[in-house]
Amino acid sequence: MNTYHVATDRLNPVTLQVTTSYLGTVDQDHTDRVRALADGESAGRAVKEDPRQPGAFMVLREDGGLDVYFPVDAEPYVIREPDPDPGPGGADLVRRTPTGPAYIEGALRFGGQSVGGAPDRPDSGARVTWHSTESPAGRAYLYSIAAYLIRVGAEPQVIYDPVSDLLGQFGPLTSSGRALRNDGSRRTNREGIVNIQVEVLGRAASPWTKGFVPADRPNYRRLIAAARKHGVPDVWPAGKPAASASAARRPREIWQSRGGHYSHSQVPGNDHWDPGGINTAVVPGPLPATTPSRPSTGGGPQGGGSQGAVTTYTVKKGDTLSAIAGRYGTTWQVLAQLNGLKKPDEVRVGQKLKLPGAAAPQPVYEPFPGTDFFRAGRRSPVITALGRRLVALGFGKHYTSGPSPEWGIADQRNVAEFQLSRAELRDDADGVPGPKTWAALKVPKV
Repeated sequence: MNTYHVATDRLNPVTLQVTTSYLGTVDQDHTDRVRALADGESAGRAVKEDPRQPGAFMVLREDGGLDVYFPVDAEPYVIREPDPDPGPGGADLVRRTPTGPAYIEGALRFGGQSVGGAPDRPDSGARVTWHSTESPAGRAYLYSIAAYLIRVGAEPQVIYDPVSDLLGQFGPLTSSGRALRNDGSRRTNREGIVNIQVEVLGRAASPWTKGFVPADRPNYRRLIAAARKHGVPDVWPAGKPAASASAARRPREIWQSRGGHYSHSQVPGNDHWDPGGINTAVVPGPLPATTPSRPSTGGGPQGGGSQGAVTTYTVKKGDTLSAIAGRYGTTWQVLAQLNGLKKPDEVRVGQKLKLPGAAAPQPVYEPFPGTDFFRAGRRSPVITALGRRLVALGFGKHYTSGPSPEWGIADQRNVAEFQLSRAELRDDADGVPGPKTWAALKVPKV
């Protein structure tokens, strides 16, 4: 019968470094019970296998802790320091350096902030690679998942919880992560001038973008803005992410040559299908409104006028079209089309480029269906969308399953708690949405 070492990892709330408490040893019967309890619907825990050590596993706890179970007779897996130097293909790093920020404003900084190194293939396009943690979501789980990723040495640069909008980093965006497998001898973690890997709390089978409204998530918007500043185009070169494991496609030629957004399911050399069929209208989402600057000298944007006008930018030494696009909230394809560039990789110092203005994107929400709509037995996809929106806002504790399309007491109780949380709605806290409550909920259109 196997024997296991047991320890608990926790992130220190001040330093955000992992501290480990060793608890002793347990037998196989004990670990079997641990797994069974964690699988219970109301346990508030989730099992994660150790991807690098056969037999070892961890339990994510809803209080932010991480219980670690490691076979006594197993050789410990050694997590080595990252190689700071680029591999083959990175010889032109002096000419190509990242243009965006190393850290996102407001991001928590987990661990030692040293998980990767310089890019191997800086000319293959700036990119974001999206993962899902295959775990519950929520504020506490952000900390236990962060401890897990540090424990197994599989940290991305970014971790994001769509429920609480908490955002963390394990290292700078300008350095590689280590959440991908190599594709043969080619290091996928170091593909592109930046490869910003994002682990989003959630499961591939239930994509986190359902009911997600970026307008209510400032940290998410900061994450997308940082990617754009690095010149990541607002495109999915390999198409929409796979909605099932069998649908995963990993086009090597596209991955190795084009920047943009990718799912883990689209990366060659890997076999996961996360983050599932996330909504590409949400990720990365529409461009924010841009307000043209007043006339100025130097390399900044020039021109004035109202929102939506066209301004110009004077190309400076070291500029690339994708970097300029990211800096001004657009894509290199838009700039190339606007300026009639047949060879977008050949911009010249001193060249004047037109910059497009943009109208503010208007989120599309369900119109108020009327107070009489919310009565016992009413079935509608709008009620499902309402329930998902309540869950996304943190007001879903009365759902034992679902949300479902049928209006019920759980919906009413969750709405009442949402109303009580807003001073302007407390007088209407009967659990039935009125016009003011509905406007505040911002239920996405179905």
